[in-house]
Formats: sequence, structure tokens, C-alpha cells
Amino acid sequence: MQADSLHMDQEATLEKLREIREKQNSLIAGEVNFLKQNRVGLVLADIPPLATRMAAAAGVPCWMMSNFGWDFIYRDWGGEFDEMADWIGECFGKCDRLFRLPLHEPMPAFPNIEDVGLTGGNPRYSNDKIREVFGIESPPEKTVLLTFGGLGLEAIPYHNLQQFSDWQFITFDAGAPDLPNLIRVKHQQFAQSFPILPRPVDMMPVCGRMVSKPGYSTFSEALRLEIPVVSIMRDGFAEAAVLLEWLEKYAEHQVVTAAEFFEGDWGFLHKPLHPPRLSDKLDKHGTEAIAQAVVDYFKDED
Repeated sequence: MQADSLHMDQEATLEKLREIREKQNSLIAGEVNFLKQNRVGLVLADIPPLATRMAAAAGVPCWMMSNFGWDFIYRDWGGEFDEMADWIGECFGKCDRLFRLPLHEPMPAFPNIEDVGLTGGNPRYSNDKIREVFGIESPPEKTVLLTFGGLGLEAIPYHNLQQFSDWQFITFDAGAPDLPNLIRVKHQQFAQSFPILPRPVDMMPVCGRMVSKPGYSTFSEALRLEIPVVSIMRDGFAEAAVLLEWLEKYAEHQVVTAAEFFEGDWGFLHKPLHPPRLSDKLDKHGTEAIAQAVVDYFKDED
């Protein structure tokens, strides 16, 4: 339970976890009904623990795809969360096949692990189309995407943009202020130019760097497109340290503190990016590998 992409409410989270565990039998029964009525032959989950028990009760396999398990997140919080982590680990132990994505923790609760490459979307629109519609004239090295996942952030310090008048910033924050060097992708003026409004992955190729918080999907799409990443640290969420470690190995990057981002003047944008520590690249075809595995499963079933 969280107010935005960085701030979590542990007490409310524990309460909700207990509620889910107490109601698990009725939740499972409802989903089994759905699975049977719709003749579902396979469950592919990312990554709710109860999905394994739902699939098992319906008599179908459960495959999962993720770079972390929720047992890993909650065990790090300790105390009363240890019991929840044990329960979640038991659920994951019933998973028939895990597609373990890059940027992962070990995920030892899963009995059948298959490593695959990076997953994510592909840009729908050309760079020329993006530049034309949004009026982007700045070079990539002065074009910055600000993206913080579906929950966003409560207080992005947009006033700092005034110090970068010859730079272009891009945001998906619907509540962002109207500034001369800030493109608000979700603004209605752009809707008529695209059959489907651009996503972060559509905007990444015109940017020289992306400012974000640790998150698998965002990091993965940036790595697939080889876009440099500036990431804020995220305390209290075990996945964050794992993601940042992988980021430093495989991407051009900067890691900044929350204080530097929220209270500083964004001077980090003037500093050079750090090169990846490793020279080899991560496989970029996890999406296709997982999709092909699903297709092959149903071919074999036929």
C-alpha cells in the first residue's frame, strides 16, 4: 500500500495482506469458477502469490514471470512480515514454471526456474513522428524523460527546470505545471495526433537520458533501447538495491539520492554518466521467448 512510487505504508500493507490470507479460500473459489467457465488452459502470472493455488484448484498449470518474489520484499521488513513471507513462499513453491527475468534476486522459493531475456514494449512511432508532433528541437543529450511508474511521485520539483532553459523535459504526470521546456504527453492537445497515446517506451529513443525510480519494467525497456538511466534511490524496498546493482553493470547510469532529487538543484544533469561496469549486453528477447513458450505449450496440448 503506497501513496506514490516511493512512499510505502507498512502498517496498511500488513493489514491488507492478512485480509487476503484470511479470505484466500473464497478468492480462490471465485477465480476457479472464472477459469473453468472460460476454459482457461494455462495461468501466466506476474506475480500474485495466490495465482498458483487458483490454477492448482482449477487443474491447470501456473507459470510466472518476474525478477523478484514478494516473499523477498516482505522478509526484508522483518517482524510480523516474516509470517507473510513464509505464506507467500509456500504459494510460489507451487509454481510450475518461472520465467526469471534479468535484474533479479535469486528467487529460491520457485522449484522450476528458466532464465529469459529482458521484456518490454517496442516503440510504436518513429523518432521523426515523435519529434514533429511534440515539437522537440533539442539534441538528445539535452532531452530528458521524467517517468516514475504508474503511481508517479507526489512532489516532483519542476521549478528546477527553470535552470535548464535550453533543455527539453518530457513527463507523463497529468498534474505537471505548464512550463516552456516541459512536454506533458498526456495533454489533450496531442491526443488527436496519435491513434494510441505514446508510452514512455515511445518517448525514450529521442531522449539522451531518463530520470526514474528503480522499477523493473522501466529499467528493462531502457536497457533494451540502450537509453541511459538516472535513478533515484529507494529505501525500504529490497528490490531497489538489486535493480540498481544490475543497472550499474549493464547501463550508462547515474544514481542520485532522494535529497539530491527533491531538495537539490539537479546539478547531476550536468555531470557525466557512468559507463556500465560490464561490456557484455543482456539478452533483449524475453518477451518473445515467453510468448513462444505459451504457443508451444498449446501446440503440444493439441
